[in-house]
Amino acid sequence: MKTNVLLALDNRRPRQDGTFAVLLRITHHRTSSQITTGIFIPEKDWDSKERKIKSTYRGTESVTRLNNQLQKKKTEAIDAITRLDELGTLDSYSVTQLKSHLERKSDGSSFFQYADTVIEELEKANRIGNARIYRDTMNVLKSFVNKRPIAFRDINHAFLLRFEAEHYSKGNSANGLSVYLRTVRALFNRAIKESIISQELYPFKQYQIPSTKTRKRAISPEAIKLIVGVSLDPDHPLFHTRNYFLLSFYMRGMPFTDLIHLKVSNIIDGRIHYQRQKTDKPYSIKITPQIQELLDIYLVGKKRDDFIFPVIDRTDIEGQYKDVVWARKRYNKKLPKLAELCGIQEHLTSYVSRHSFATIAKNKNVPIAAISEMLGHTDIKTTEIYLASLPSDVLDEYHEKVIK
Repeated sequence: MKTNVLLALDNRRPRQDGTFAVLLRITHHRTSSQITTGIFIPEKDWDSKERKIKSTYRGTESVTRLNNQLQKKKTEAIDAITRLDELGTLDSYSVTQLKSHLERKSDGSSFFQYADTVIEELEKANRIGNARIYRDTMNVLKSFVNKRPIAFRDINHAFLLRFEAEHYSKGNSANGLSVYLRTVRALFNRAIKESIISQELYPFKQYQIPSTKTRKRAISPEAIKLIVGVSLDPDHPLFHTRNYFLLSFYMRGMPFTDLIHLKVSNIIDGRIHYQRQKTDKPYSIKITPQIQELLDIYLVGKKRDDFIFPVIDRTDIEGQYKDVVWARKRYNKKLPKLAELCGIQEHLTSYVSRHSFATIAKNKNVPIAAISEMLGHTDIKTTEIYLASLPSDVLDEYHEKVIK
């Protein structure tokens, strides 16, 4: 490992009181950078050979304790660097990046500071929706702790149980709690991966995030055929609603946000290539005749950089996010009207096309691993939640076989 950490006195920059900062001097790839320790002493009280504070220093009750604090900061920095080396990522860091990592490591005990850093990164990556979820979660947690700073170590099993109890005491749902705690868990997982905190601080080994089964959202293939068969003129108020629902279904249950963000440039060699807004994971979908028929309605006169669907009008990322949110609200208000028009008794939402695709695929014996990949799930357990139970008609058939 070609990285070194030393304690040093920054005697080039005296403060107004004549003291100098004690620094951690980081040398990496033959380039140096410095991190302040927050300790300041007169130059005469620094032992440059032993790299510690002399016993003559009178600015503290215990010089030994102060030197121990400095050694602890140095050891923590070395431990973090060693961890990066073990992960095989140290050489890819510049000295500036390493300094930033170590400063975050030293501030890693501050949960909210770390969360703010992650939110800022999400916003820079134009993942506005995810950033909003993280920010909403932090606002709820800050309210819970009366806006006082908390460390990662404070969020333990007992803390999570108290947070859960207060959440339920306000009449809130288990699924709402699940959203908040999955966000907290994601921050812990990321902080551990980045060596900001140790694995020992992870509180979700003992704590199980609660959730409840949601009402089945899938509709039958016959109901899908009713939507396909309804004839609507382009000026009909449900014309786009019907098309978006079917395109989502035909394109492997593509979420509304991903559908609306598609551009003409996403169409390459008879396939739709895109990245999920939620995960950035790339996907490629074959344009089937059913998909092409609907796309042709929207592609007339469009240029390569144009959005395919008439939803996003603004050019700034925040504005585009608002366009999509507003469009999804209108879409979900119109879907029940589409169900009524088609004679479908089930309640339609933007999630129904996605759940229907997954359920119909399951009933056609498509492997769950394949369904998970098509849905863009990062965890097959999420897919299993979608497919937690068989449709009633299938159960009825089994029931009749048993009692005959």
